Amino acid sequence: MSREPLLKPTAITELRPTQISVGMREVADKRAHWRDESAQKESEYLGRHMIPVVLGPKGRPYLIDHHHLALALHLEGEKHVLTTVVSDLSRLDREAFWIYLDSRGWMHPFDAKGRRRSYEDLPNSISDMVDDPYRSLAGALRRAGGFAKDTTPFSEFLWADFLRRRIKPAAIKRDFDKALDRAIAEAKTQAADYLPGWSGPSDD
Repeated sequence: MSREPLLKPTAITELRPTQISVGMREVADKRAHWRDESAQKESEYLGRHMIPVVLGPKGRPYLIDHHHLALALHLEGEKHVLTTVVSDLSRLDREAFWIYLDSRGWMHPFDAKGRRRSYEDLPNSISDMVDDPYRSLAGALRRAGGFAKDTTPFSEFLWADFLRRRIKPAAIKRDFDKALDRAIAEAKTQAADYLPGWSGPSDD
């Protein structure tokens, strides 16, 4: 017999991130989408976007997905989200907890420059996550059809790292749309064939 997920209203400020950075441009897009939702549809929207968490030491809820959405809702003044507990790891000590999350692909301890950091560098609050413009570019690339949505954990960050080595930061800051056009072209090359969701070379 299948079991329904256990949903729990959780204060957004209690959520602990499992990644260091987000794409703030993508967060802004989610904030705009949230504002477009009518008051009557807010609860329905939140019900469709359950936040998966694992319980860590001291029973704290750690996000394993939807970091951008959680931050967007927080910045929009929302106090709670619906969470679903994927795994209760509260009995583990802190080191064992992080090692387990890392081995399952449930965390991404890389900074805004794509460098791996220690577990201690992960922020304690979603509001402390920092901007990685390449994560925004990768998200826009996926939405533009540059690569397919994939179940690989943190696949957009893998694409962000690929783009980081090919497009200069100043180009993204100067003209995001032009940088996206360049990203689409790069995504169609054979050099990207190892990445999740690769859609194949361009026919041009």
